[in-house]
Formats: sequence, C-alpha cells, structure tokens
Amino acid sequence: MSEMTPYVLVLYYSRSGATATMAQQIAAGVESVPGIQACLRTVAPVSTTCEAVDPEIPEQGAVYADLDDLRNCSALALGSPTRFGNMAAPLKYFIDSTSSLWMNGALIDKPACAFTSTSSLHGGQESTLLTMLVPLLHHGMVYAGVPYSETTLLETHTGGTPYGASHLAGTRSDRSVDEHERALCVAQGKRIARLALALHAIRQEAL
Repeated sequence: MSEMTPYVLVLYYSRSGATATMAQQIAAGVESVPGIQACLRTVAPVSTTCEAVDPEIPEQGAVYADLDDLRNCSALALGSPTRFGNMAAPLKYFIDSTSSLWMNGALIDKPACAFTSTSSLHGGQESTLLTMLVPLLHHGMVYAGVPYSETTLLETHTGGTPYGASHLAGTRSDRSVDEHERALCVAQGKRIARLALALHAIRQEAL
C-alpha cells in the first residue's frame, strides 16, 4: 500500500469466518474505486486468562490493527459479529484503546460505516450496527449507511439493512454469505471509498 494513496481501513473481528468474508467483499468494493486502497486489519481475541498471550502476527488472515492504521486512514469500515445486540468484546476492546486519537481529533470528518453477522434473522443486526456507530460519532466521524438506491436492499430475504451490510449466518454459523449480501458489501465499500476521496480532498484544502 502506497504511503501517498488514501486508504479505507476495513477493521473487523471474525470468529467463524463470515465477518471476514464480508470484510473482503467491502475491500473489493473499495478497490474498485480509482485513487483509493483498502487496508484489511483484524483484532486479537480477548482472553479470560490474564496470562494468555497471542502471537503478534496471526497464523492466517489479516494482521492485527494498531492505532496508526486508524490514525492515518481516510475512512473506516468496522465489522463484527453480533454479541447480544452489540459488537464483540475484542473489537470493543480495541475501540476503547483509541482515547489518544479522540483527544487529538484524528478521526474528525472521516467517513465511517459498519457491518455485522448474526446467527438468527432477528438476532440483533440493526441494534449492533446502531450501537457500533456510537463511538464513531464520539470521534467526530461521518457515518454512512446503505441507501435504498441499492435495490438489493429490497430483494434480500436474509442480510442487508440501511444501517450497513449484514449477514445471516444460521444457528450453526455455517451459512455462506449469499449473492445479495455480497452485493451490499461491495456497494458499501464503493460508497465509503467515494466519500473518503471527497472528504479527504476537503480536509487537504483546509490544511
């Protein structure tokens, strides 16, 4: 990734793989927009054992995010499976570590979006997306959902909300991300990329 090219940080936590698949589709949508790149990052699990330490680099998938990834991004796409209508603890733990960015206003006027996966159709998709945006608003970010101009929102029978892309994983978390859900992820990636470029240019003019 070029240091000079603006990028969308696609930051997620995934337990069974569905949220990771969604993140990859959002990144594909970002990468389809000229002039901007996607940066895929994940977070480490949270252990109930104080002595447990994970390796600094995961054995597979995206590498772990650090604050510089967030500080230097032009936009953020935040993804998590649902945990009782809220984001998973590992992602919340990372977000809770961003006070220094909040104090410096590092994320003000940068666009953000969220995406999620649930085991059941009414298992908290919308409440998870809505609660995920709360810390982003505290950071002064500009939240972007999925508008109904994306007609797939009217066609899907599983995941997909105006608050952000979503996925129905099934009670065993083994249902693949389907065609409609993928399309909405790609559309969300394209939208956040376009907004990132527009707001990036505005912020550069203000410097």
